[in-house]
Order: sequence, then C-alpha cells, then structure tokens
Amino acid sequence: MVRETHGNTAQVAPWGGRWMQLAIGIVCMSMIANLQYGWTLFVEPIDDKHGWGRTAIQVAFTIFIVTETWLVPVEGWFVDKFGPRIVVLVGGALCALSWALNAVADSLTLLYLAAVIGGIGAGGVYGTCVGNALKWFPDRRGLAAGLTAAGFGAGSALTVVPIATMIETSGFETTFMTFGLGQGLVILVLAWFMADPPKLGYGQARGATAPQRRHYTPQEMLRTPVFWIMYGMFTMVAAGGLMVTAQLGPIAADMGLIDAPVSILGLTLPALTFALSIDRVMNGITRPFFGWVSDHIGRENTMFIAFTIEAVGVMALSAYGADPVAFVILTGLVFFAWGEIFSLFPACCGDTFGSRFAATNAGMLYTAKGVAALLVPVGNLMVEATGSWQTVFYSVAIVNALAAFLALFVLKPLRARYVAAASGTAPRLTTRLAD
Repeated sequence: MVRETHGNTAQVAPWGGRWMQLAIGIVCMSMIANLQYGWTLFVEPIDDKHGWGRTAIQVAFTIFIVTETWLVPVEGWFVDKFGPRIVVLVGGALCALSWALNAVADSLTLLYLAAVIGGIGAGGVYGTCVGNALKWFPDRRGLAAGLTAAGFGAGSALTVVPIATMIETSGFETTFMTFGLGQGLVILVLAWFMADPPKLGYGQARGATAPQRRHYTPQEMLRTPVFWIMYGMFTMVAAGGLMVTAQLGPIAADMGLIDAPVSILGLTLPALTFALSIDRVMNGITRPFFGWVSDHIGRENTMFIAFTIEAVGVMALSAYGADPVAFVILTGLVFFAWGEIFSLFPACCGDTFGSRFAATNAGMLYTAKGVAALLVPVGNLMVEATGSWQTVFYSVAIVNALAAFLALFVLKPLRARYVAAASGTAPRLTTRLAD
C-alpha cells in the first residue's frame, strides 16, 4: 500500500495506485474478450461437425450476451458492497468452465448451458472492471472507461491468428479447452490485486466531468427519463454492432471471402482472418480515443460523430464489401465507429448519476446490450427471407443515423438538466439523496 496526496487529503491506495488498478482491469477484460469476439471463428467448425445449423448455434451467442449483460446490475451490487476482488475471482473461474464445456459439448443443450455460465462469468469481470475504472477516475471517466473497454474490444486481436490456426490444426475442441483454461487462470491471479478506491472522488474532476455532489441510487436512476433515453440509444447501436460481430464469419462465407488472400502493407492473410485482426484492433483503439475526445468536447457531440461514421461505414460495406480489400478496410471502419459505445455510455452514466453506485448503475445501463443481443438472430432470419445481407446492412445504417440524431437533439439538452441538478446548480429533479 502507498499513500497518495490529492489536494490537502492524504489517501491510502493499493500498490501502484489507480493506474495499476486500471491496468489490471484492462488485462482482465482482454482475457474475456474471446468469449464474444472469438466466437465467430467457431461457428462454422461446430456446424461442420454437428450439423446443428448456424441459427441454432448462434442462439448460444445470444444466450451468452443476455446472461453477460442482464446480471451485471446484480454483480455490480456485490462489487459496490463487497469490493471487486471476489466478483472477478468467481467470474474468471466461470469463464474457464464455460469454454471447457464448449470443448466437450455434444448437444445444443450443453452448448447453451456453457453460454449461460460464460455469460455470468464474463459479465462479472466486465461490470467490475468498468465500474472500478469509473470510481478510480472521476476526473477522466471517458478515458478510463475507454481504456478498460479497449481491453475487451482489442483483447482478442493478438489471439485471432493463434485461435484460427489451432482450430485448423488441432480442432475447435482443443482450442476451446486450451484458451479457456489459460484465460481463466490469468484472471484468477490478477483478481487478488484489485481494490476499491480509498475514497470516492479520488481524482479532481474537470471539464466534461464536473464535480459530482449528488449520487443517484439505482432506484432513483430508473425513475429518470434521461436513463431510458440512454438505454434506448445504447440498445439501438449495440444491436447493429453485435449482428456484425456474430455474423462476420457467415457474411464472409456468403460473399466467398473467407480464404480470399488480402495484402495490405506487405502483410498477406485470408480476408476473414485479416478482417478479424484489424477489427479487434480498431474496436479497441476507438474506446479510449472517443472516450478521450468526449472528455473534451462532450459525450453527446462525440456520439453524434461516431454514430454518423458508423451509418456511413455500414452503407459502404453494403456497396463495396464484396471486394476482399474493401471488406477488410470497411469492417475495420465499422468496428472503429461502433466500439466507442462501451466507453461513452458508462462515462455518460457516471457523469449523470454519480460515483457512489457507479458499478450498479453502469451495470443496469449495460443490460441494453442484452436486449440488443435478442435481435442478433433477426439478422439470420432477414438473410433467409431475402437471400442477401443488404436488408441487414440498411437496417443497421438507419438505426445508427437515428441514434446520432437523438444524441444531439434529445439526450444532450435533457441530460444537461440532470447534470446541473446533480452538481447543485439547478433544482433537484427527484427526491434529494444525502451526500
């Protein structure tokens, strides 16, 4: 333990201080990233062996996302009450068990059970790490949440090629078991070093994250219109991104691009492998980048820019994605303009509703991702009905354009009232909660 001084107040902090806590959270997030972003690599091999069909297999992905997100508020409550260590320890063990079960699953029932277990574990790790970042960095919520979320967005980038290679050489069963146990072990070790900040308000807030005097309880937050506006926007944007995330392998297969060679900057890889690698990197970079931008120009302004880019990128992918090089570049653009929701919305939630219940409140907002996951199979149904991915692309683009409009013209003025009320510069909007 070390003692750090902020203003006139000396505070005891864990070894390495808040930056070490942030680093631990980032690594833990990277260890659970493959449970979501590596899934698309396993869909075709699982179907080839068992013949269950893509739609049935993708139900496991939906179950994973639903359980990962909808239980985060409960896990956040445990974090707020008992601290982050125990939640991450249990989460890491469940993540390892999930992939071990995937390795031996001989029925859809067992595959779905593994998805439930993995979702609970990943949600515990994800919610804890993001909530901890919001608490440790009230002065840089956008950047801290972005860096933490980057671990999840880009954490699988370095393992895309090894996983794809191991599936090819050793089978998907061995790959599930090897990576599942390895990733879980790393989380179990790092969890012992996680800790709550010694005092809320650890950093000195500034700029877009003004000093927070009011801390909304989860019950109070749920009674505010601004929360539900954010929830609806989060659901809209997340649904499109999850469709692309889960279906990228099938999209490439239907376009005949899985093994098409692509050379960029002297590196040559199959189109799908290349796209997955670049997508993970871009999906990671975008989170701290747009988080940092939002700390300076505001959350809603940043949302408008990012969601507009996403709409344009998806339309371009629809028009030019059949070309292997364009497929790789444009999917990278789509992921760059999508992944920032996992830094912007938690930061926006912390700004609006305070730090004291940050893990629980951010967890409740994060359940929007679970709602969005229910829409992922709709993409398969659209393709089966129309015979192409064009309807899916158009729908995603329209939804992102609508979310961009809502960010600037609905959320921004509404949230300004609540931030003013929380800082004591405007009349209270709900019953006052003692600081």
